[in-house]
Amino acid sequence: MRAFIHKDPFLNESKPSERRVYSVSEITREIKITLEQGFPPLWIEGEISNFKKHSSGHSYFSLKDSEAQINCVMWRGRNQNLIFEPVDGLKVLVFGSLTVYERQGRYQVDVVRLQPAGVGELQAAFEVLKRRLEEEGLFDTAHKRPLPAFPERIGVVTSPTGAAIRDIVSVIHRRFPSVKIILRPVRVQGEEAAREIADGIRELNEYGEADVLIIGRGGGSMEDLWSFNEEIVVRAVFESRIPIVSAVGHEIDFSLSDFAADVRAPTPSAAAELVVKNRDELLQTIDYSVTGIKRSIQDRIGFYRDRIRMIEKSYGFRWPADRIREFQMRLDDTIRKLETGQRHRIGDIRAEIDRLTGKLGALDPGSIMERGYSITIRLKDGTIVKHSIDLQEKEAIRIRFAHGSVRAKVEEIEEVS
Repeated sequence: MRAFIHKDPFLNESKPSERRVYSVSEITREIKITLEQGFPPLWIEGEISNFKKHSSGHSYFSLKDSEAQINCVMWRGRNQNLIFEPVDGLKVLVFGSLTVYERQGRYQVDVVRLQPAGVGELQAAFEVLKRRLEEEGLFDTAHKRPLPAFPERIGVVTSPTGAAIRDIVSVIHRRFPSVKIILRPVRVQGEEAAREIADGIRELNEYGEADVLIIGRGGGSMEDLWSFNEEIVVRAVFESRIPIVSAVGHEIDFSLSDFAADVRAPTPSAAAELVVKNRDELLQTIDYSVTGIKRSIQDRIGFYRDRIRMIEKSYGFRWPADRIREFQMRLDDTIRKLETGQRHRIGDIRAEIDRLTGKLGALDPGSIMERGYSITIRLKDGTIVKHSIDLQEKEAIRIRFAHGSVRAKVEEIEEVS
């Protein structure tokens, strides 16, 4: 340690010129240098008291035990990575350096890391953060989304070397080999694990090719699983546009990510079984369904075939055909009547024609001429001569017989008495 008083102050009091007199600032600065150089960074255990988070983001509190207390400060850039919500009365472990706040002349701990002192305190921190996030609505069932029935690509956020990824890959390839797995490797415990997990969830959302996400890891202590309880991870799960299955630890383990996720799986293997169906079982179900459908169709066909046969045999179904046949017979009778009447009518007409033909034949000049008569025609005007007095001597005439005609001249006219 640095010695800053070189002489006994009670010696040579009669010689003021040999005395070293310090100002308050100087002695405070000497104390600061001595204290900060004399104590390396160290761990301190105690109970939080008078915790306050300033609007600047810095945190101020006291660390105490049954006999003493010491002031602590944790700057904004460090307290953003806290794995729990500090509250008064919580027993914690503090890692940092001893410093002196010169303005007030008091020493304090410049806190680098802050964590619960044991499992009990860790559980208390868990409950505090859970209550706060629950009040914000991050765990509401109204925000839960159903998992896709048949995902083609599954995003996994976990350690690339852990048992979780091996179990997930094994189960998915066994149940549905065609499904693609997109691994976003992260650390699942340690100081940077929470930020890596949150970044992995956001990156897979930006990538946009995964249909569902699985986040998680194998079993471990509460401290080992704590990364999935950190607020940054819980909020990333809640904000994900892709449905998330949380599978952290074993069945008895619960994390805050489980409450924010759309579905909680007791183990990574169970998560894989939740997101993909068993292909063999699906094919068997399809076969059963197809067989059932075929049987149902055949039964329906048989049922309707029997009904059609019954309908065909019923009077109601026969009546239209009977009516058609009846009208066909009526039509045939009508046609026969029409044909008979037509034949009779034609016979009557033919008889009348024959009668008139005979009558005309009797009146035909040719018929008369066949009996020896002739027709005399005056040549000068072609008129038929009916009386001899209509002719003149020497007049040219034509005499027409039944067969042929002659030209002649009138030599003598004899009057009929």
